[in-house]
Amino acid sequence: MAMAPGGRRCLLLLLLLLLSVLGPPALGDPGPLEDVVIDRYYIPKICLREAQMGDFIRYHYNGTFKDGKKFDSSYDRGATVAGVVGVGRLITGMDRGLQGMCVNERRHLIVPPHLGYGSIGVAGLIPPDATLYFDVVMLDIWNKNDKLQITTLSKPERCNRTVENSDFVRYHYNGTLLDGTPFDSSKGSTYDTYVGTGWLIKGMDQGLLGMCAGEKRSIIIPPFLAYGEKGYGTVIPPQASLVFSVLLVDFHNPKDGVFLEHLEVPESCTRRAVTGDFVRYHYNGTLMDGTLFDSSYSRNQTYNTYIGKGYIIPGMDQGLQGVCMGEHRRVVIPPHLAYGENGAGDKIPGSAVLIFDVHIIDFHNPEDPVEIQTVFRPEGCNVTTRNRDFVRYHYNCSLLDGTRLFSSHDYEKPQEVTLGANKVIEGLNSGLLDMCAGERRVLIVPPHLGHGESGARGVPGSAVLRFEVELISMEEGVPEGYLFIWHGDPPANLYEQMDLNKDGGIPAEEFSTFIKTQVAEGKGRLMPSSDPEKVIADMFRNQDRNQDGKITPDELKLKSDEDQEKIHEEL
Repeated sequence: MAMAPGGRRCLLLLLLLLLSVLGPPALGDPGPLEDVVIDRYYIPKICLREAQMGDFIRYHYNGTFKDGKKFDSSYDRGATVAGVVGVGRLITGMDRGLQGMCVNERRHLIVPPHLGYGSIGVAGLIPPDATLYFDVVMLDIWNKNDKLQITTLSKPERCNRTVENSDFVRYHYNGTLLDGTPFDSSKGSTYDTYVGTGWLIKGMDQGLLGMCAGEKRSIIIPPFLAYGEKGYGTVIPPQASLVFSVLLVDFHNPKDGVFLEHLEVPESCTRRAVTGDFVRYHYNGTLMDGTLFDSSYSRNQTYNTYIGKGYIIPGMDQGLQGVCMGEHRRVVIPPHLAYGENGAGDKIPGSAVLIFDVHIIDFHNPEDPVEIQTVFRPEGCNVTTRNRDFVRYHYNCSLLDGTRLFSSHDYEKPQEVTLGANKVIEGLNSGLLDMCAGERRVLIVPPHLGHGESGARGVPGSAVLRFEVELISMEEGVPEGYLFIWHGDPPANLYEQMDLNKDGGIPAEEFSTFIKTQVAEGKGRLMPSSDPEKVIADMFRNQDRNQDGKITPDELKLKSDEDQEKIHEEL
């Protein structure tokens, strides 16, 4: 039965499909191969270079005959094969079959006899006219003209300085062969060495130059800048290119001094710290890679010390010289001015560069007086305060960083005190002397004239204090030890005048009336106090020596006479 044209086309397609699955019908031996047959059965996704004629290569292989019998293997010898490709040092089939390969590529090569060992073969190993089968993996490719390959993987934003020859560096690294086989690692601890002095292979000496602390690099080193023909032990074969992934932790030069960076300097800086000053400051201490090793902020307490006297590491002794109050400064200290090769504790490694970000709170010298700045002084100021005067004043007290401590404005009345009576800190007492009513001052009080090393409630130890004071009023005082003084000479017949009812005894009422009259008439004055009655009562008790409630002529003595009697008794 005749088949329709459409049916014939379907049958033809079916036959072609079967041929594609089963292969063509046997036509006999196609004859000898004319060239090497290459099967690239594994090609890596990344291929930075392909083997070219004249390149040095390193590879592993298994060599077999058609029946699978092995005649040679680099794996069995435990050593890779290294040589130059394409220059006739290999059998022609291998020379051709290796060209164009990538590192980690795998190939299956079929080498015909005329491109292998021909009709002669190799006695006892390869028979004449043998076709050879090679399974090859490429491990390394390089050329004599190669240079160091440096790839920057990451770099910090700030980089004030880069590595130079003779610098001492600390870095982490992972080392692999070109095919990714690891051979070494810093394993959690840095590798510490000098650069450019022959302590490292040439490629690493060159590859570290120009790095910033915190920078990451990939460094590919050809064998002639690494371990060359000899390799290194069992981990680095001869003629091996090396790949290092490097993280530079820090570096310094033995000739380095302290490096200062002035981050923030106050506009007003009337004085800078010098040797012998006592400084209070906050700080963060980090390594060059940013690792925090200490902080005064975490303790919520300033670090307090003398500078230039050896109480702190030499680098900080130098780094704090010349600071202003309120300044923010970065101090970079090389290890020979810090903790040296041994480091400190478990947070500061040996040979570590230290970075201190400091904020100067205040400083003073044990010889400093009170610093007085007159803000306002009234015209016609003729009467000024002296010790023993009674004064009323307003004040604001703060630390030099602006931290508010105390203020008289928080209370209903101004502060009241008798100057020179040890009722206020010495520095404030000094600062209130020689003031006029209405005068305003700023007082800078060093701690030895303030609250000292121990501080007080709300006042840190060794703190310099800033007072803004305004004198509201003043009353002339009396000498120390006196409760009342005469403005002129006392009456010659003092007892008779004081004995108002002339009964030969002076009770408390008569005494009080007499003293108040003298004050009212301006003939004398009491010790300034908020309670005159208490002062007069104290005066009466002092004169009523037998405490019988009245003063007799024998008991009444002037304070000046008593003082003279004491001097006479002592003599």
